[in-house]
Amino acid sequence: MCGLVGMVGKTDVAPDIYDALTVLQHRGQDAAGIMTCNGGRFSQRKNEGLVRDVFRQHHMQRLQGAVGIGHVRYPTAGSSGPALAQPFYVNSPYGIALAHNGNLTNSEQLTRELFQADLRHLNTDSDSEVLLNVFAHELQTLGKLNPTAEDIFEAVAAVHRRCRGGYAAVALLVNYGVVAFRDPFGIRPLVIGRRDHATGAEYMVASESVALSVLGFTLLGDVAPGEAIFIDMQGTLQRRQCAQHTKLLPCIFEHVYFARPDSMMDSISIYKTRMRQGEALAKKIRRQQPDLHIDVVIPIPDTSRIAAQSMAFELNIKFREGLMKNRYIGRTFIMPGQSQRRKSVRQKLNPVPLEFEGKNVMLVDDSIVRGTTCRQIIQLARDAGAASVFFASAAPPVRYPNVYGIDMPAASELIAHGRSVEQVCELIGADWLVYQDLADLVRCSREGNPRADGFDCSVFNGEYITGDVDQHYLDRIASLRSDAAQTESRAALQAAGAVVGLHNDL
Repeated sequence: MCGLVGMVGKTDVAPDIYDALTVLQHRGQDAAGIMTCNGGRFSQRKNEGLVRDVFRQHHMQRLQGAVGIGHVRYPTAGSSGPALAQPFYVNSPYGIALAHNGNLTNSEQLTRELFQADLRHLNTDSDSEVLLNVFAHELQTLGKLNPTAEDIFEAVAAVHRRCRGGYAAVALLVNYGVVAFRDPFGIRPLVIGRRDHATGAEYMVASESVALSVLGFTLLGDVAPGEAIFIDMQGTLQRRQCAQHTKLLPCIFEHVYFARPDSMMDSISIYKTRMRQGEALAKKIRRQQPDLHIDVVIPIPDTSRIAAQSMAFELNIKFREGLMKNRYIGRTFIMPGQSQRRKSVRQKLNPVPLEFEGKNVMLVDDSIVRGTTCRQIIQLARDAGAASVFFASAAPPVRYPNVYGIDMPAASELIAHGRSVEQVCELIGADWLVYQDLADLVRCSREGNPRADGFDCSVFNGEYITGDVDQHYLDRIASLRSDAAQTESRAALQAAGAVVGLHNDL
């Protein structure tokens, strides 16, 4: 999962892109990058680390230009390392930089086509570079010295015909403007906003609406599935549907975990969706365990807080903040390596003993993936004196890997894969475990936008909506996503980082 920003303004846009990336930092903490265009030249800064660490004052001073794009990276397909920080760049045609959120499920096939038929070289194993080169090739085949908006839309249409998977992208064309597009199923999110300036309108596209609102942009809406948006250097906005067959099937795990609660996605309030998740959980607890004695509901900060508050209210039980979070530790879900995640849990959370001593505690989390984190937190609660520890997940059991841009581990590393709820409960050490029902989770999201055709729920039900994911593909990504494989890849890339890819420190 990554965060995207693209902007066409009236003055230098790098400061606004920087601020937007800090707002989207929760979507990726591996690397960050900004690329701007001024006078026909690209300027860029990208590196591993948080936004605040990658960009210094002298970097920002050199990132000049009224158009630009930005990216925060969370490693999915491919590996981690400085060479894989985005945006990526190709010099032909025109000069194109691109930032991408998602995952192409046919990247292997596209890589062969790009080399054998399109005669294009790839520098990394990132599917984002594949997407960039497909777009660049389709633009180049048009043979236009000065492409029009129609030419750009035609190239995006060709991208949709060739690429499979979940993807949202923003691209910067030297001297032409910013292009943004979204896959035909709308799996990965993308929104657009407008801000008035003394000399005309400024536009920003971003992964989440919160990046727009923080910077004073008015949300115009979502980029529709299969739609492309082109904003030229003068600030003229044009939109076109570029895919023949589209459905709105956004990733429901965005609503569970990734998105900020103050964001709107596909006209769905993430805040209200998580409130409904808590209400649905409370009703299920009443059905399954009407006599369960719970003294206090405690959220596992931060993404479960809203669902936990709503659950406590529905059950008429005290809600307390019993786990204090060190806000300088990153999100454990997106940390590379199981050992680092395990170590970070104890550094990140510390119990308030008064809220645990002698009490029957209901801990609430947004989901359970590997089970490592919740197992440790349950032990923290017991060490703090809890009499009983119950556990509630606002999401159903995660039993299948995600292939559309969330680097969930191989199925064998998912604690719920091939196990019953009772078996998971025993493994994590809880006295009782309750999961959200998938039908309830879907209903919680659909209430926000009844016009949605459905949701990508593949991590829960194993149904991959693009229709091109088979066991061979799942076996291949399993071999790439194991902790051992990722550790080996990171070491190799770091050793080669000085010479692989475009890495410009400015």
